[in-house]
Amino acid sequence: MNSDASPQILKPAAAVSLGSGLDLRSPVMLASGTVSYGEELSRLCDLGKIGGIVTKAISLEPRTGNPPQRIAETPSGMINAIGLANVGVEKFIAEKVPFLRGLGTAVIVNIAGRSIDDYCEVVSRLDAVEGLDAYEINLSCPNVKGECMIMGVSRDATFEIVSELRKLTRRHLMIKLTPNVTSISAIALAAQEAGADSVSLINTLVGMAVNYKTRKPLLKNVTGGLSGPAIKPVALAKVWEVYNAITIPVVGMGGIGSFEDAMEFLLVGASAIQIGTMNFVYPDISQRVAQAIETHFSAPDTPEYRDYVGSLIV
Repeated sequence: MNSDASPQILKPAAAVSLGSGLDLRSPVMLASGTVSYGEELSRLCDLGKIGGIVTKAISLEPRTGNPPQRIAETPSGMINAIGLANVGVEKFIAEKVPFLRGLGTAVIVNIAGRSIDDYCEVVSRLDAVEGLDAYEINLSCPNVKGECMIMGVSRDATFEIVSELRKLTRRHLMIKLTPNVTSISAIALAAQEAGADSVSLINTLVGMAVNYKTRKPLLKNVTGGLSGPAIKPVALAKVWEVYNAITIPVVGMGGIGSFEDAMEFLLVGASAIQIGTMNFVYPDISQRVAQAIETHFSAPDTPEYRDYVGSLIV
């Protein structure tokens, strides 16, 4: 062996590239809205060991969100109507990005807006900022009336907004899809045709929780987004449907809380996954799932990661 040779850097067995510069050391990411901007969770979990963090939704202006009560527990999950509360793009750039840059993991910024112009303005401002790897475009929030959801349920509106954003950036564009539509694959196809690099799904299901004694809803907003283990069967079905309809990568989410859950999503076609609600239960769940996946695909006689994705036998 040549003693002057540089040491070989081994690529993680479960490393995955989603294209357009979004390369992940692990397929495990943190889902938007469940870890804020990562500051609190970073004290409980080594975020450098996972694939990436998807930030809380960022809008053009700061937003206080919906009035409380905004969160309630439900059987095998939770329901929320936070209403996209966030610090706004300028404060995000000044106060949150410096911290995110130092995490040692991919940074994907979730973006929300009231109009196409809002989305475009946020992307334009962020595109001049170093240290960001991708944008997840939120077209599917079910608890903000008259905004993202309107775009996310329309094939034409999805195509239009993705087309406009594609003109503004060379960074990876991930489009977050709602299950609250007649055909999620049609929306995914529109996103692909307009220039999206990947799609992520599913966002929360529209749900409701009530108290029969008080005869009142548990949420001030009345309805909200249902997440957690309760929605996993729906999420698996939607990921499988979209995987078989498009050619760009699919990022799966919806009730993932274990190594086994993650493997199921990979099996039905997800190239990577996001963990959301279970972060509230086990703050280090993403690190543990990432390690379990890496251990699995590093074992002898195990199929390679890329060969396992979408290998469901039907």
